Amino acid sequence: MSRYKHTQNYPTGRLVTITVTSELLRDNPWGDPHQRAVPVYVPPGYDDTTDHYPLMVYLAAYTGSGLKSVVWRAFEESIPERLDRLIGEGRMGPVVMALPDCFTRLGGNQYLDSAGMGRYASFLHAELLPALQSNFRIHASPEHRAVLGKSSGGFAAMRCAMDWPGQWGAIANHSGDAGFDLLYQRDFPLVADVLANYGNDPLHFVNRFWKSKKVTGGDIHTLMMLCMAATYDPADEPETIQLPFDIYTCELIPERWARWQAHDPVQRVATSVEGLSALNGLWMDCGFRDQYMIHYGMRRLHQALENHAIEHIYEEFNGTHSGIDYRLDESLPYLYGKIA
Repeated sequence: MSRYKHTQNYPTGRLVTITVTSELLRDNPWGDPHQRAVPVYVPPGYDDTTDHYPLMVYLAAYTGSGLKSVVWRAFEESIPERLDRLIGEGRMGPVVMALPDCFTRLGGNQYLDSAGMGRYASFLHAELLPALQSNFRIHASPEHRAVLGKSSGGFAAMRCAMDWPGQWGAIANHSGDAGFDLLYQRDFPLVADVLANYGNDPLHFVNRFWKSKKVTGGDIHTLMMLCMAATYDPADEPETIQLPFDIYTCELIPERWARWQAHDPVQRVATSVEGLSALNGLWMDCGFRDQYMIHYGMRRLHQALENHAIEHIYEEFNGTHSGIDYRLDESLPYLYGKIA
């Protein structure tokens, strides 16, 4: 029971878990499962009507999964509990929400199509959405669906709107990866130091990581950076990772770093104006004490959207990158109002 449920009882929705067998993820470079579990929240009253509902898709942050987002938590709400409360309080209407599992051997996902990771963006749009349409009473029109997430999930929500125009009615981006120079470059020396213990061999590190009985913060950051490298600048050979810096001197390799920067949402606004402008709603926020310096990237993204007259909401709050799920109390009602 969350701390909110001690004082109020609301009608509860239920979870249905479907399995999507993906041909697009079959034989992906890291041998990750091509059959994916997708918990789906259906709202109170769903079974008592023949109504169709708007759809939200929640994309988990790095190291996360939809499976983690629906379980009990101490002192805070799971996403299903939060939806029950917001619907029960009348702050939003009933929705169906899918929370896919896209966890990988590299610790997470940016939800892009990449030869170095797999076709996760195509999985979401070409396989997950039709599976949800077949299994649940949801509106078929894209204007009645929203995608949202935090961190890597917020980044992915932006890229869904940018790369798949016309597929979403609204998005919410909570502290999504942006401003790659400030976000990523400061970890490059740490990654180089960690990989030095593994003969400067990223694959050797990955193999040892999964055999280790103890994982450190430095290991997680190194794995994360390898995930980014495999996503943004895939090597020619499977299970091979090329970094955007010289592992001995930590100097940037310009042509590789340029390929990373090309994925920065800040850089992509100028070529995505039509798709972003077609959204019914675009919500963004970030804590102004974000420990990964994402607030600077989000400010740049906000300015780029302003410069191209793309309507959106951007808010900053007194917080870091952690413990910010309470901000869903702002974005979920906003999204509902845009897709209902």
